Amino acid sequence: MPWEEPLASQCAWVFLAPLTVTLGLTLCNPHDDGKGRYCYAVFAGSIAWIAVYSYLMVTWAQVIGAAIGLPDIIMGLTFLAAGTSVPDLLSSVIVARQGLGDMAVSSSIGSNIFDVTVGLPVPWLLYMAFTGAPVNVSSDGVAFSIFILLCMLASTVIIIASNGWALTKTLGFTMFGLYFVYVYSSRLVSAGIIHA
Repeated sequence: MPWEEPLASQCAWVFLAPLTVTLGLTLCNPHDDGKGRYCYAVFAGSIAWIAVYSYLMVTWAQVIGAAIGLPDIIMGLTFLAAGTSVPDLLSSVIVARQGLGDMAVSSSIGSNIFDVTVGLPVPWLLYMAFTGAPVNVSSDGVAFSIFILLCMLASTVIIIASNGWALTKTLGFTMFGLYFVYVYSSRLVSAGIIHA
């Protein structure tokens, strides 16, 4: 515990303790003298811990959503999406402040493309390789969701172009509005109000 630090730092230390303790006890620091040869093992261990943390995050989100009466789709589109997008947000903010707007946008879009083209199929392929059984994926409302996403993409480009390709507060509030429209429409599909 950093007793000499301000209260905010102490609270952050307590909040991050489960992560730092599990990682510190199981992975070495490859930057330490003589431990550079373990860098690949540390990388593999980090990926394994990300899988464990992701599983726990999804499970806890389902439990909390059930406890407070929120459907899984709302928990996924809000809390889980926000939690997994924070690293992208931070990296995009850092490079945008350096004047690299194209890198900020490509980072956010690229991470989603990577999730869909690698993050989903690789675990499915591994599952099918080890079990020999196909993966059953619920596809209720996928056509409508794709249509909404394409509309959101077109709206985003039009709104940004109408703002002179500049990031403004108005643009930010508009993006929030579009996000809530998407969440609401996805909720209607999951509830069966809209059939697609």
